[in-house]
Amino acid sequence: MASSTTRALKPRYREAAAFSDTSLFKSIRQYQMLARAWGVENPFFKIQESRSKRSVTIDGRQLINFGWCDYLGLSDHPEVLAAAKSAIDAFGSCISASRMVSGDLQMHRQLEAELAEFFGFENSLVFVSGRAASVSTIGTLLGKGDLVVHDELVHNSAIVGARLSGAEMKPFKHNDLESLIRVLLQSRERFKNVLIVVEGLYSTEGDCVRLSRLVQIKCEFGCWLMVDDAHGIGVLGESGRGLAEYAGVDPRKIDIYMGTLSKALASCGGFIAGNAELIEILKYSAPAFVYSVGLPPSVTAAARASLRILRSEPERVHRLHSNCKLFFEECRTRGFDTGTSIGLGMIPIMIGPVKKTGRRMELMVEQGFNPSPIIYPGVRINASRLRFFISSEHSVAELQSCAEALSRD
Repeated sequence: MASSTTRALKPRYREAAAFSDTSLFKSIRQYQMLARAWGVENPFFKIQESRSKRSVTIDGRQLINFGWCDYLGLSDHPEVLAAAKSAIDAFGSCISASRMVSGDLQMHRQLEAELAEFFGFENSLVFVSGRAASVSTIGTLLGKGDLVVHDELVHNSAIVGARLSGAEMKPFKHNDLESLIRVLLQSRERFKNVLIVVEGLYSTEGDCVRLSRLVQIKCEFGCWLMVDDAHGIGVLGESGRGLAEYAGVDPRKIDIYMGTLSKALASCGGFIAGNAELIEILKYSAPAFVYSVGLPPSVTAAARASLRILRSEPERVHRLHSNCKLFFEECRTRGFDTGTSIGLGMIPIMIGPVKKTGRRMELMVEQGFNPSPIIYPGVRINASRLRFFISSEHSVAELQSCAEALSRD
């Protein structure tokens, strides 16, 4: 007779599916098979063997790097590196627990105060990732009976946060504020709280919303406005203060301001800025803060050092703008389609089919350049492109030679 243990182990239902049988795994394999059939090498997850300033070594080949969002060239700045090393010596490599239970480091509060002051808000709160900041903030503030109205091309983190919240979701056409108004006219009265979510500088398109008009709309309809300015920080505005400075709008008109520390600020993590009450809610209620480890000392110190340099060296932002203008004009003169890009920070070269994009990527690598490919589902099918993240530290010769390389078949 079988023992009770044996009976308990015998499955009552069919066996669990193998991960290899899931639709997600099959979709990945299909893409990989198509790439091999087209003779295109997988452009993702390349191992970076070394890096130095504007170059990166991949597969033994030194490439001029256009694949990182190191907009101000601070990721290897001596002051940033020294601050990170000093913080490790003083506080170790990590916090090992949530700040709520383990306590804050003074540098956490200093960074939050400095971020708030620089971007023009009452307070801010730092999270271990920008995505976590966005997802958890929306998921915490909104709920059943509320509405999230979002640009159709807004970052995945906003979509996931809205789904998590249980609020109803409605998209509007990209940067089309008349489309937004139509959604609000049809829906606003049925919901308690309504959140409008946009990006500052769109990471796939390189364009911006008309913030002044958007603020008017959110006030007219009684909505909250959230701006994901991950790519706008250090890029938009004369001093790199982001979308509000670029648009000439009081930043306090933005109810929820989200940014990352991992791009222009050369560190890791994200933050939410706003009024004191918003930050108090998140500090005690946002799961990605309450139940997640605090920002490591080295990361916190690196972000503070980068912010100090951004504040004290606005010429870095000016160099970035000059470099972007040069590369943008070089590409447009050669007839390349840059979509709706405004030509700041990230400049896309629209190519279309995935196969053609993969081949163009390989040609750029062969000529010594490392752009960033983006294909479906990151963008629409047949809207694939190469993205070029411009840095204040790229030389004129590098920018010109990269544009020339794009022209070669």
